Formats: sequence, structure tokens, C-alpha cells
Amino acid sequence: MFKKFIYLEWKAFTRSASFATNLGLKILMLFVAIYFALVFLALGIGAFYIIKKMNLEPLVTVNKFLIYYFLFDLIIRLLLQKIPVMNIRPLLVLPFMKPTIVHFSLGKTMLSFFNYAHAFFFLPFSVVLIMEGYDVVSVLLWHLAMISLIYINNFLNIVLNNKDNLFAIFVGIILVLGGCQYYHVFDITTYTTVFFEGLFHTKWMFLLPIFALMGLYSVTFTYFKNNLYLDSGLSNKHQIAKTEDLTWLNQFGTLGTFLKNDIKLIKRNKRSKTTVIMSVVFLFYGFLFFTNGIKAYNNPIMHIFAGIFVSGGFLFTFGQFVPSWDSSYYQLMMTQNIPYRGYLSSKWWLIVIATVISTILASFYLYFGWQVYLTIVVGAIYNIGVNSHLVLLAGVYTKTPIDLDSSKGAFGDKKAFNVNTMLISLPKLLLPLGLYWIGSTLMSPNLGLAMVAIAGIIGFALRDKVFTQIEKIYKTEKYKTIAAYKQKS
Repeated sequence: MFKKFIYLEWKAFTRSASFATNLGLKILMLFVAIYFALVFLALGIGAFYIIKKMNLEPLVTVNKFLIYYFLFDLIIRLLLQKIPVMNIRPLLVLPFMKPTIVHFSLGKTMLSFFNYAHAFFFLPFSVVLIMEGYDVVSVLLWHLAMISLIYINNFLNIVLNNKDNLFAIFVGIILVLGGCQYYHVFDITTYTTVFFEGLFHTKWMFLLPIFALMGLYSVTFTYFKNNLYLDSGLSNKHQIAKTEDLTWLNQFGTLGTFLKNDIKLIKRNKRSKTTVIMSVVFLFYGFLFFTNGIKAYNNPIMHIFAGIFVSGGFLFTFGQFVPSWDSSYYQLMMTQNIPYRGYLSSKWWLIVIATVISTILASFYLYFGWQVYLTIVVGAIYNIGVNSHLVLLAGVYTKTPIDLDSSKGAFGDKKAFNVNTMLISLPKLLLPLGLYWIGSTLMSPNLGLAMVAIAGIIGFALRDKVFTQIEKIYKTEKYKTIAAYKQKS
């Protein structure tokens, strides 16, 4: 039966309208996976000796910070890990056992890179422990416990997938715990180290995470199995309707109508709400570059890179998936007398407004000097003049349908933010970095900033002509986009 499911999954992938895009992204993801696997492998081999040189006991030190390791892992999963999806509804009217469907769907998550990537750290670290004379049985039981905790995070991510604002909550927990430990108010590791040390020194304690994993799998399986019905478990929950007129936008005509629709979409759906949260997170991205805490980032070229991201959080997270946000009713829209120019203009203005607001909110970077904030402003000008057009152009080729109600189903479709979004965005950063490098090499960093800003201004001045070309492409790809959005699997 599982072979049949694998066959169906393969057919769904190869027959997808966006097969070429998906294949290209998976190849890029493979290179990213190899990179992180090598990083984890180097840490796994070198961590013992690096800690030893610091005159610390390696295993005790690793056990001390494992609580932060697993919390960070859970946050990354909530942010990036997709929940594998099957086209459930058609299977429910066929002679497939519901437990088999659920076991297969949950089993797919166990093969995720987010799980076995940790083996590149824990496996070599465990081997080094054995080579350095640690008790073999204790090391193996400790390693087994670590693997169990990794898969506990995997199933926690599935259970918590439909809960709102958990990403912000867990980030807040880590910041509070880290801050309390740094200022010697409260040290959570004093208590958690006892547990992780017990997993090594007390032979039977490795059973605790194993039993917890088994219990969590059972709870997850039971929940999904009980909600696997056409008429109840997979149906949408109906909430009290709220009316929002936003009449003040009527003065903008067709543009105002589209803006009202986008504002309501953002306020009412988890997917779109998360883009706003991520935009706020992007505001603090500059701290990695402007505080001089990381030497590799302490150069002007990396600063312009940060400036683009600080002001362009909403652009990269929301704009990257235009028109996919409207995929659930895109066919209906195309049957109406709706001008593409008005539709695209509304998305563009939404991106511009968000970019301006982000730039204003980022004024706290003035603490690091006028030059730093000027870099952010220049990045915003480039985002408005150039990148805002590029994301709209890229959207027509993405053709990734978005299920706005995914948080209400038993099996979510996609996460609100994923690595693919970032990979598609990378080319949009090369041009400003190149312009800045040319300007700073020829004369000074200020000339580099001026060249990036001028590129943004030119892009803004040519907006009408650029929109005309983008509109033509949208019309050309119209029916391919509709066909792609019809696919649910």
C-alpha cells in the first residue's frame, strides 16, 4: 500500500504545472542541504576538541546548552519545515484504510532533512566520545535519547502547526531565558543539565524520551485519524463574521477596491498574518551586521545587503507570492472585467507602503550612526524602484497555490514562510551589491550608495513602462496560472 502512495506522490510531482520550477528549487535545496550537512559534520567532529581547548568538559558543556539547541530546532521547524501533504479527500472514497493514510503522511515527516541533518552532528560527536574513552554503552544510550528528542520536535511541529503566533512565543522564550542567564537572574541550564547528564550517566533514563516520542506519535496519529472525514474533520470551521468597510479607500477607485481586498486577506488568514510577523523580524536582521559582532559582516558591502533586507521584509515574504495569495479565487477573478494594471498596482502600492513603514520603524538604527541608517534608506529606495517590480515579475512564474485555510485542516498545505522564498529572492540582491562595489571601488562608499539609490530612482521613474511589460507577461501566462492553481496536491 505504501508503494502505491509513493507512486501517487511521484506522479503528482512530475505532472505538476510547476514541475520545472519545483525541480530547480529542489536542486538548489540539495546544495543548501549539502552545505549545512558539512557544517554540522565539522561541528560534530571538532566540537569535542574545541571545547577541550577551552579547559571545559566537552560532554557536560554540550549537555548544558542542549535546551537551547532543541528550542532553536523547534523554532526553525515552525518557520521553515513543511508538513508533507497528501491529497486526502479523493483517498477517503477509495478502499484505503484511514490508519494507513495517516501512518504514511506522518511517516513522510520522519524523512525530512530537518531530522537527519542532526545526525551529522550527534553521530560524529558520539564517535569522538567513544574514541576518547567514554563508556560505549552510555554514549550509545545518550545518542539514542538525542535522536528521540529530535523526533519529538518533529511531531511537536506537526501538532503545533495550526497554532497562531507560536513562532513569536518561542522566540520570546529563548530571548527571556538567554537574557536571564546572561544577567545572572535565572539560569535554566542549571536544571536542564541534570536531565541531559542523567541520559548519559543513568542507564534507564534513555527510555524517558523514547516513551515520550511513542506517546506523542500516538496522540498525533489519533488526532489526525479522528479528523479524517469528508464532512467534519476536513471541513472548514465557521467563525462569527465581521464586516470591515474600509470606505476611506473608495476614493482611490479600482485601486482602493483591490487594496481593501488585500488588507482583509492579511487580517483574516494565518498565512498572511505570518508575513507581517516576519516583516517585523526582518527589522532586527541588521543587528547581525551593524553591531560589529560578526567580523565577516563588518564591511560596507554586507551593510547594503542588510539594508535591503531590513526595509524589504514584507516585499520578500508577501510580494514573492503575488498572485498566489489569490489562488483560491483566481479563476473567479479572471472571469470578471478586472484590469491587470489595477490588480498589479494594488499589490505594488501595498509593498511600497510596507517598505516605507519598515524604513521608518528602522530609525532606531540611528543609534549606530547616520551612515548606517542612510544605508537602510538607500536599500528601501532600491526595493521600491527595482525589487518591487522584480517580485511581481517572478510571481507570475512561481505558480504556487496557497491554501489560506490550511491552518484549519488536519493536514496543513504549506508553511507561511519557507526556504524557497529566500532562494528565489537571492538574484534580487546581486545587482545592488555589484553597483555598490563598483561605486566604492571607483571612488568612495558614498558613491556606491548613490549608484544603488539612482538605480532605484530610475526604476521608479520607469514604473509605467515596466508595468506594461509585466502586464503583458501576466496575460500571456494567464491560463497556465489558472491550470496550476487548479491543482490541489
